[in-house]
Amino acid sequence: MEKTQVEYAAEGTITSQMNEIAKKEGLDAALILERVAGGQIVMPLNKNRPCAVVGIGLGLSTKINASVGTSTDIADIDEEVKKAVAAERAGADTLMELSVGGDLNRVRKEVLSAVILPVGNVPLYQAFCEAADKYGDPNRLDEEMLFDLIERQCEDGISFMAVHCGINLYTIDRLEKQGYRYGGLVSKGGASMAAWMKANNKENPLYERFDRVVEILKKNDVVLSLGNGLRAGSIADSFDRAMIQELLINCELAEEGRRMGCQMMVEDPGHVPMDDIEANIVLQKRMSGNAPYYMLGPLPTDIGAAYDHVAAAIGAAQSARYGADLVCYITPAEHLALPNTNDVVEGVKVARLAAHIGDLGKLPEKTKPRDMAMSKARRDLDWEGQFKNALFPEDAMKIRNERSPDCDPNVCTMCGEFCANRASNEIFKETLEGSRKA
Repeated sequence: MEKTQVEYAAEGTITSQMNEIAKKEGLDAALILERVAGGQIVMPLNKNRPCAVVGIGLGLSTKINASVGTSTDIADIDEEVKKAVAAERAGADTLMELSVGGDLNRVRKEVLSAVILPVGNVPLYQAFCEAADKYGDPNRLDEEMLFDLIERQCEDGISFMAVHCGINLYTIDRLEKQGYRYGGLVSKGGASMAAWMKANNKENPLYERFDRVVEILKKNDVVLSLGNGLRAGSIADSFDRAMIQELLINCELAEEGRRMGCQMMVEDPGHVPMDDIEANIVLQKRMSGNAPYYMLGPLPTDIGAAYDHVAAAIGAAQSARYGADLVCYITPAEHLALPNTNDVVEGVKVARLAAHIGDLGKLPEKTKPRDMAMSKARRDLDWEGQFKNALFPEDAMKIRNERSPDCDPNVCTMCGEFCANRASNEIFKETLEGSRKA
C-alpha cells in the first residue's frame, strides 16, 4: 500500500505535495514536513482522484470550505453541480458534498467531476438514507453496510470525511444528565447516530471500531475529520458538558489516528458567543497537540436569520485570529432554506473576507502588505492599484463603473468635489513627494 503523507513525513521524505504547500504559503518545505509528521498540517487528498493541493493547519493561511448538496425537498443534481462550480470560482479552498435527497451516488460523482477542489462529505448521511430505503427504518442500519459505504465513497475520490466517532454512549449520557439543551441536536449525523444507539442499545460503531475507520481512510490517504455530532446549536449550549466531552474524545482520537499514519482533523463548535471563541480554540489545540481545527461558522449569535453569513463572518474572523485552520462558510439561507447559487457565492466571499481579517492578526507578515498597498493606492487616488489589491476586484469595479463621478474621474461620488485625499495630497504635496523619493 502506498504511504500516506503522515508516513512519508515521519520517515523524512518531502513529497511533491509538501513542496507545493511550501511554495504557496512562502514557507520552508522542511517546516511543512515537520508539521505534517506532527499532525499539525493536513492535505486533503485521494489516490483515486487528482485534486488541488491545499494545506490546512499551523502557520498556514486560514482556508474556506463551502458546502453543497441536495435535500429531501430539493434534489436537483444539476443545480448542486452549478453551486459547486460557483463556489470554486468564488475562491473556496475545499468543498463538502452533503446530499441527503435523490441519487446520492450520482450527485457525489458529478460534483467530484465538476471541480478540482478537494471534496469532503459525511458518510452517515448516505448510510442512514440507504437504511431507510432498504428497511423502512434508518435505525436498522447495519454496521457492515456503513463501513462498506465509507470505503466506496473513498474509492470515488472523496478527500476528507467528517466521521462522527466522538458521539458515543458516554457523551449521550452527559447530554441526558445535564437536562438536554436550549438548541437541541443540530447535527444531522449526530442526531441520527444518537437515535441509532438508543434504538439498538449499542455503542457507536465508528467509535467502537475506530481502527477500522482509520484503515479505510489511510488506504486512500483521505483526511479523517472528526465530526462534531454534539456541537452547540445555541450560544447558551456553548461549552456544555456534552460538547466538551465529545471534543475531548475527538482530540484523543486525533492523536490515535495520527499514530496509525492517518491525516487527522478535528471539528467543532457551531454556535459560540464571542467571549468563548478564543477559549474554545485554545482548548482544542492543547488537547489535540495542535491538530488542524475545522470550525463550523462559528455563529456568535442565534438571531441573525437571513444575515447569518454576516454573523458567521464575525465569528470566523475571531476564530482565524486565534488559530482556526479551516472555516466552513455560512450562507444567507442558513436556518431558513437550501441555499441557491447566489447564496453560495455570497457565503464564500464573506467567509474569505473574514479569514483575511483573522489572518491579519495571525499571519500579519503575509497579509498586511496587501492592506498597506491598498491604503497607498487610495491615498494617491490610484484606482488601478485599488482594484489590483481588492479582495473582490470585479465587484469593486462594477460599483465604481455604475456610479462614476461627473466632475473629476480621480475621485468617487461619495465625496466628489470634497474629496479629502485630493485636497490633502495638494496640501502635503512636498511631504508626499519627499516620502516617495525616500
